Amino acid sequence: MDTFKEGKKIMSQKNEPVIEVRDLYFSYTRTPFLKDINFSVNKGEIFGFLGPSGAGKSTLQKVLTGLCTNYLGTARILGTDSNKHGKGFYERIGVDFEFPSLFEKLTARENLDYFASLYSGEKRNADELLKEVGLYEHADKKVSAFSKGMKSRLNFIKSLVHNPQVLFLDEPTSGLDPNNAKIMKNMIRKEREAGKTIIITTHNMQDATELCDRVVFIVDGQMKAIDTPHNFIMKRGAARVTYSFMENGKEQVKTSMLSELSRDVLLQRLIAENRLTSIHSAEPTLSDIFIELTGAQLD
Repeated sequence: MDTFKEGKKIMSQKNEPVIEVRDLYFSYTRTPFLKDINFSVNKGEIFGFLGPSGAGKSTLQKVLTGLCTNYLGTARILGTDSNKHGKGFYERIGVDFEFPSLFEKLTARENLDYFASLYSGEKRNADELLKEVGLYEHADKKVSAFSKGMKSRLNFIKSLVHNPQVLFLDEPTSGLDPNNAKIMKNMIRKEREAGKTIIITTHNMQDATELCDRVVFIVDGQMKAIDTPHNFIMKRGAARVTYSFMENGKEQVKTSMLSELSRDVLLQRLIAENRLTSIHSAEPTLSDIFIELTGAQLD
C-alpha cells in the first residue's frame, strides 16, 4: 500500500496535526545543523519560520518536503514521515522556492500547463491563476522576457496548479513591489481560508506579522521562541501609551501604562485642555522582539 494513503488514513483516525515535528536533528556534516526542533501545525494555519540567513529555515523546509531525508527524530506531513513517503506525497504539497524554477524558453501558460501535467489530480484553471497575480496579459510571453517580480509571481501560482493541501513558501514576497506584494499576501490568505496549511520561510518580519497565525524564531539551527505575532507584541510593550504636548515652548513626552490611564492626572488634564500633540501605543515590531529574544540581527 502507498505509504502516503496509509498515513492519511492514520491521521484521520487519530486527528493528528497536518505537520508534526518532534526531536528533529539534521546535519550536513558531523556537526548538527538543526537541533531539537519541536512544533506542530494544524489545518488552515499559516506558520512562519523566522530568522536570519543561514539560520536553518530553508533546511528545515527541505526536511519537511522530503529533500533532506537523513534526519533524526520525527518529521511527519499529512500523517506520513517525510523520509518514507510514496509518490502520492507530492500530489498533496506545493512548494515555492525563493529562486524560481521555470523553463525560460516556454511561455507562462506553457509552464503552468507543463507542471500541471505532472500531477494526476484535478487541476486549477491556469488562466484564473494568471489573472489573480496580474500576469494574464503576459500569458503567452516567454519567461525569459519576464522581470524578477513576474517570475516570482509565476513561480508562486505554479505551486498552486495541482491544488495542494499544504504549501511551503520561501520568501514569497521577495523582489515584489508593494502592490504585487499585497496581491501575493491576499492570495496566501485566500489559500488559508480554503483550508490550506501554509509554511512561510522568511526574514521579512512585516510579512510574518501580517500573515502568520504563529511564528517560530530560528537561530543557529535552534528554536528560540514560538508564539503568535500578537502575543509576542502584547507581552513586550503594547500595553504602554506614549503621548506628547507642548510645555513652555518645548515638546514634552510622557509614557503611561495602559492599565493606569484612568489615574494619569496629567493626561486627563491635557485631554480636557486639548493640548495633546500626539498619542499612540508603544508597540515594538516583531523584528525588535526577535532581536531582544535571540540576540541575533536580521539580514
